[in-house]
Amino acid sequence: MKHLLSPENDEVLAQLAWSRVLLAFDFDGTLAPIVADRDAARMRARTSELFIKVCSLYPCAVISGRSQSDVSARLGAAAVKYVVGNHGLEPGASLDEFEAEIAEARASLERTLAGTAGIDVEDKRYSLALHYRRSRNKRQARSTILAAVTALPVQMRVVTGKLVVNVVPERAPNKGDALLELRKAEQADTALYLGDDVTDEDVFELDQPGRLLTVRVGESRSSAAAYFLRDQNETDRLLAKLISLREKRTAA
Repeated sequence: MKHLLSPENDEVLAQLAWSRVLLAFDFDGTLAPIVADRDAARMRARTSELFIKVCSLYPCAVISGRSQSDVSARLGAAAVKYVVGNHGLEPGASLDEFEAEIAEARASLERTLAGTAGIDVEDKRYSLALHYRRSRNKRQARSTILAAVTALPVQMRVVTGKLVVNVVPERAPNKGDALLELRKAEQADTALYLGDDVTDEDVFELDQPGRLLTVRVGESRSSAAAYFLRDQNETDRLLAKLISLREKRTAA
């Protein structure tokens, strides 16, 4: 992985700013800092200010694990062109089927996990997030969750995250599928995607040379992303640079 904001990568960002590009972002840990209370997650004032400007200069998308309505409510005044929730499946086809599968899975998991302290089942209608941040024995809680999901009567895709196990209908599109559909809809030549978690690997692992620039918040040897930002605070630096480069292009 290369540090995207290193001087030697200035030309990479300059080429993006001059191209027909779609900018896409995860929310938690990317546009907003990770917080203990997920309901309190929000962009810093400076990030929000920069993101509003970026959305006025580029077509932008937010692709989040949160529900579409939840993440939309956290974007403030930013004119985000595309907002995708539930790890890439909302909006989309077969939502009624996915909702029924998730309802069945939730009922089963709540029965199975009822005696395990510190596990919180978040129902996002088309997917579930099983949080174990409050558990005293996080390794055991994670193992218990995974065993319960494996025993479900309906087949689910499991994506682990930061103290959370995400449960998504197996046939549902993922973030990578969503990104490709949005780039096609926008008729963009290329896209930039910024994310920080395991669910973002569905984008990072796409084989799209020259058509997709993948950036992870936090360096990781196990990630398929080509570039990284050192931490979530550097999101502001990236947004500011994208603004500056696009304004130079407009002036030219």
